[in-house]
Amino acid sequence: METREKQKRWYAAKVHFNRMLPIKEQLIADRQEFYVPEVVPSLVFLYCEEEYVVQFEQKNFHRLWIYRNPESTKLATIPDQEMEVFVFVCSAGKQGLTYLGDDKPEYHQGDKVRVTEGPFKGAVGHIKRIKKDRRLIVSVKGIAAVATAFIHPQFLEKIEG
Repeated sequence: METREKQKRWYAAKVHFNRMLPIKEQLIADRQEFYVPEVVPSLVFLYCEEEYVVQFEQKNFHRLWIYRNPESTKLATIPDQEMEVFVFVCSAGKQGLTYLGDDKPEYHQGDKVRVTEGPFKGAVGHIKRIKKDRRLIVSVKGIAAVATAFIHPQFLEKIEG
């Protein structure tokens, strides 16, 4: 069985202004999986082993910083399912997405729902009124949150959680 350090996991990094191109080039050269959401061009998600993230941050300390757990100095890992939903929503709704910034507790208030129809079908998040519209908030805990365009209530199914 693999040890925790040898398992691939999702990590997030905040890239300093205008430094994304060299970061992407290095990740490609190192043959690492990554995702940069179009709506958040200063954020990169890496799918790799912890050892690589530590070395990558050391090499690029002047270009980025890796998110850490607020309670400790450990690197923040992102559950696969959370990342899948975030990538799905960011990819499916490029036109109507709004980047809300860092994930905040108020984005988790309101009904937890699953979208049953339309381009976001299957996505899970919280409903919040933004500019008079009911919008689905999808977040990567402690890192980022995005809001979809208006979703009609008939396409929302309230779920527990």
